[in-house]
Amino acid sequence: MNWTDDHLAIRRTIDRFVDTEINPHVDEWEKAQRFPAHELFAKMGKLGLLGLTKPEKFGGAGLDYSYAVMMAEAMGRVKCGGVPMAIGVQTDMATPALARFGSDALREEFLTPAIAGEYVVSIGVSEPGAGSDVAAIKTSARKDGADYVINGGKLWITNGAQADWICLLANTGDGPAHRNKSLICAPMKTKGVSVSRTLHKIGMNSSDTAQIHFDDVRVPQRNRIGEEGMGFTYQMLQFQEERLFGAASGLLGLDMAIEETINYTRERHIFGKPLLDNQIVHFTLAELKAEVEALRALTYRATEMYVAGGDVTELASMAKLKAGRLTREVADKCLQYWGGMGFTWDNPVSRLYRDGRLLSIGGGADEVMLGIIAKKMGILPKREG
Repeated sequence: MNWTDDHLAIRRTIDRFVDTEINPHVDEWEKAQRFPAHELFAKMGKLGLLGLTKPEKFGGAGLDYSYAVMMAEAMGRVKCGGVPMAIGVQTDMATPALARFGSDALREEFLTPAIAGEYVVSIGVSEPGAGSDVAAIKTSARKDGADYVINGGKLWITNGAQADWICLLANTGDGPAHRNKSLICAPMKTKGVSVSRTLHKIGMNSSDTAQIHFDDVRVPQRNRIGEEGMGFTYQMLQFQEERLFGAASGLLGLDMAIEETINYTRERHIFGKPLLDNQIVHFTLAELKAEVEALRALTYRATEMYVAGGDVTELASMAKLKAGRLTREVADKCLQYWGGMGFTWDNPVSRLYRDGRLLSIGGGADEVMLGIIAKKMGILPKREG
């Protein structure tokens, strides 16, 4: 994939922003288990970074999806995983369906302020009994006059404690599980919405993650995104951008982990010579670097196909699968070469070890990705009955 002068100009803006507005505060935000989303997103909105691919009519730049992938990769320079993930929720996980299928009035009300950084957004799909199995969600939205009345709960909601609205997947009918769901823009300050707790996670600590309850929450039916009953389909489309974002956002973090490990093992002496001089060490790091470049090529290929209007369900699933597994491998092998230093909390490789584990779970677990790939290959076993 060739980066144009426009890509590179935006990339330089992102790099400066990461260096001045994010990285100096990462350690503080990690300890607080929360970053100031409204403050940071407002700054990003002024730079036009929250709507690169969104319609110009609603404040976006109207660029193709290669710019989103470029931004995701640039965000890999952030010295933690939580902040880039939260940004990705805003740009590539909670708003694509609204931008593509929402009415003009709905986009003006919810998308425009999200692009401007005035609103923080979350995506409400997962529930205690429905994570990777999206069709199994129980949250309901029944019609009552001109409103939906929402009842249920969502779990593992990124940005949930700070969000102004949530892109909520709920059952709006009694039909088949893949055709009875809708996506709804639900304001978080609506009566009956409550954040019951924030979760203490093993990683992604700078990003708040909430459990949210909906108790007879009234939302106008006009807040529905697109057609009723199409929510599952819209969410599957959103997942493609989420998975490409996840794959791209990890690339530079992997590069940096390998480079920092090279620097450390060059300085660390054991049995009278640099640890890096051992063939097992430099061969391992060389192979890891090759794997990262293979992942980059796969992610770029999927992006090019997506920009061209192709179906990237298979390639995006492959990229996410590979990204999650490779992150675990790179973090584990690099941490080993740091020895005791790698087992300390503030070590950069140990942070990747913790933060990167989520990539094989969130947005569809590895096993779900394998199922999608097997289905596309035509080798998924037929269900009985």
